[in-house]
Amino acid sequence: MQILILTPEEALQRRQAGARLLDIRGVDEQATGMAEGAEAVPMDTLLADPGAWLDEKRLTVLICQRGLRSQAAADALVARGHAGVASVAGGTERWISDGLPVQPGAEPVDFLDRYSRQIRLPQVGLEGQRRLRSASVLLVGAGGLGAPAALYLAAAGVGRLRIADHDVVERSNLQRQVLHSDAGIGGLKVESALARLQDLNPSITVDARAVRVDAGNVDALLEGIDVVLDGADNFPVREVINAACIRHRVPLVYGAVQRFEGQASVFDAGRHPGTAPCYRCLFPDAPGDGPNCAEAGVLGVVPGIIGMVQATEVLKLLLGIGEPLVGRLLRFDALRMRFDSVRVPVDPACPACGMH
Repeated sequence: MQILILTPEEALQRRQAGARLLDIRGVDEQATGMAEGAEAVPMDTLLADPGAWLDEKRLTVLICQRGLRSQAAADALVARGHAGVASVAGGTERWISDGLPVQPGAEPVDFLDRYSRQIRLPQVGLEGQRRLRSASVLLVGAGGLGAPAALYLAAAGVGRLRIADHDVVERSNLQRQVLHSDAGIGGLKVESALARLQDLNPSITVDARAVRVDAGNVDALLEGIDVVLDGADNFPVREVINAACIRHRVPLVYGAVQRFEGQASVFDAGRHPGTAPCYRCLFPDAPGDGPNCAEAGVLGVVPGIIGMVQATEVLKLLLGIGEPLVGRLLRFDALRMRFDSVRVPVDPACPACGMH
């Protein structure tokens, strides 16, 4: 049985006469706008249960982007014995070019264009991208780790980035802190970060805080925050952040680098006490005062790699996908180009999250 192919004008007339018009595109495409009167029914949904959408006594007209998917879906339905199915030639693109009425999309074109490659991922989709837009992340530090992480989180569409750093940009930073530029030398890192991130993605909000994180301000910094990215470079600050994340039940994405090596993990003891470790489970006592990057040196790409690992973990946590690095310490050796991981168990006697 041959299916009925309609022009957009004919499809509009049939809909006005009582036919049902189904837009079978993906939700990301539907969000750009649909033919007036169309119902959003993705192709997979329609083919999985045609009886829920088809009425043998009423013509059902299918429309997609250019007319190919709707014709294929109509052919499949007719082959299954369903009558009264038609397809719109040229799809939504021709419907719009012909000047026929449309219903506006749920999202602006800029949003859908900017994040189209992420939205296409089944694990993200339109709802996941909206979740990123409504999320808030605190980055402690806009240095070697925070700089690359901030760029990718902003590009990914995390709606609000709060950045806390009291330091200024120095020329020696530029070898690895790619968020900053030569023109920003001598200025505050948070101001440099604010300008660069808003230039990269003007749709997000950057909350720049020129403060040194300590016990007195950490609770205010965590207010309204979904995930904390640790880009600090000393144990006292990390201990303060860890304790605050436990109190506020916020996951902490940890990273550290030196010379040619780096490591990363996710500490989530606040939300999962007794089953997820915290930073102090890994370091129960303050590590010795080893050399920092200024003293020991660091290959510039290493903090970039670890910062991007941290950004990846932040996105996974916000989207609720994959297996975060909870209970695992990922280690990177640039000279051998090798990643490995070791287990980080919960310490019942942990001074921060233990049952004492």
